[in-house]
Amino acid sequence: MLIAIPREGNMVCPHFGHCEEFTFYDTNTKVFKSVPNPGHEPGVLPGFLKNLGTELVIAGGMGGRAQELFVQQGIELIVGVSGVIEDVIAHFEKGDLKSSGEVCSEHAHAGDCHS
Repeated sequence: MLIAIPREGNMVCPHFGHCEEFTFYDTNTKVFKSVPNPGHEPGVLPGFLKNLGTELVIAGGMGGRAQELFVQQGIELIVGVSGVIEDVIAHFEKGDLKSSGEVCSEHAHAGDCHS
């Protein structure tokens, strides 16, 4: 399975669309790689990540419309996650990572979504 995680430094970015880059983790090969965020244009990132083979997105806050678009692309979501990316993956592999269903409703505060 290929997992995409929005990244800010070594942490899960709290606002999905405004991340610096995406870290991809392949659960079969246990390999991490990063890809720059192509930009925050509404509706673009679900298709972009799908074209790269993403099957699951692990994220902090994400807008409701974005969540709907990922579901339409057949990509699973775990949202409301924070922490160091390697730790988050370790929790995922143990089966300890649960989605809060967190939805960002305010986009005026790029990079600081906690709603």
